[in-house]
Amino acid sequence: MPPPPRQRVPEAALAPWTTFRIGGGCRELVHCASPREVTEAVRACAASPDVPWELIGWASNLLVADAGFPGTILRYVQDDLPLEILEDGRIRVEAGAGLDALAAWTAETGREGLICCTGIPGTVGGAIAGNAGAFGEQIATPLFRVELLDRQGRARWTAPEELGFRYRDSGLKRSGDIVLRAEFALPPGDRGALLARREEILALRRSKHPDLAAEPTIGSFFKNLEPTSAAGPRQAAGWFLDQAGARGMREGRARVFERHANIIVADAGATAADVLALSRRMAAAVQACFGIELEREIRFLGRCEGLPGEPEGFH
Repeated sequence: MPPPPRQRVPEAALAPWTTFRIGGGCRELVHCASPREVTEAVRACAASPDVPWELIGWASNLLVADAGFPGTILRYVQDDLPLEILEDGRIRVEAGAGLDALAAWTAETGREGLICCTGIPGTVGGAIAGNAGAFGEQIATPLFRVELLDRQGRARWTAPEELGFRYRDSGLKRSGDIVLRAEFALPPGDRGALLARREEILALRRSKHPDLAAEPTIGSFFKNLEPTSAAGPRQAAGWFLDQAGARGMREGRARVFERHANIIVADAGATAADVLALSRRMAAAVQACFGIELEREIRFLGRCEGLPGEPEGFH
């Protein structure tokens, strides 16, 4: 059952709330189920500046350090799909809603623009912050405007042009602003074709990706390579990892998934240190074979002792 609105849990474990199912805990975990609850929680955090805090959603792209996080974690996830259709045909959805649920709704109602998000775990807000997508498409394309909350609890609506979208990236990763709601302009499409495309994508994902219920993971660990890189046109990082021999690699209880060389699976007993050590070994293999430096796609939370030289984002 979902937690009651605005539930505060002191000294909480974080692993159960991530798709990787690993990592330490936090000083306090606050479950938020609406934009209002997120706003209230952020303002409460801002009133205690000595206590660090971060916001997570489904944590489907997050690696939590074994030592955990020394402050407050706000979790913004909604089990329903809080959505409204505006007068001009745009849709407005709250950011804690599930991304795949939104993609499914657009297919059912015959709306183009978000079918590429089919099967991607996570929330709408997290997808916008990371500019999620697939098959050459991205969520930023049909985005009309976004309601943001800054770290002092002040809300504003802004246009996508102000968010610095790039491939699997946006300025939100650096500003710390939180997505509360988003509006999309989705042109009408062929419902039958969209539903068929959704089933194709789901079947493809089942054939190449682990079942999260049985094999904890955070999906693709490294970004695909940009067109301006040494790889030429954008190419899948998984291809380079496969050619470099990443399949079959293991560090501790973390292993590369047998059907996709860009996915790390955390077997029972795995640690964040295992995952990071394996990712460094994978990246080193690609560097040695192709002279290409892979860039991690995932987010980090907390400090991982004993692994110097990790990215600044691992804070």
